[in-house]
Amino acid sequence: MNSVIEKEILTALVHLDEVIKSMPTANPKPNLLPLFARLDELTAQLPRATDPTLLHYMHKKSYEKARLFLQGRDAENQLGNCRHV
Repeated sequence: MNSVIEKEILTALVHLDEVIKSMPTANPKPNLLPLFARLDELTAQLPRATDPTLLHYMHKKSYEKARLFLQGRDAENQLGNCRHV
């Protein structure tokens, strides 16, 4: 990971993943909108030199793929409809 922003994005993505996994039993259901807004805010702060793959995932809101990429697990990502992993 190259930047503080990427680390913050990974933290936010891991948190989002945990919240989503808790949803079946959560009462009341969590509000995901603030989490998505934070990810949008962080994405806008990424420098131009950011890896194009990460930029692609974040702009397409492929958050699971972005999380795996930042965790060094990009090989686990499946080819998407846009022909991009």
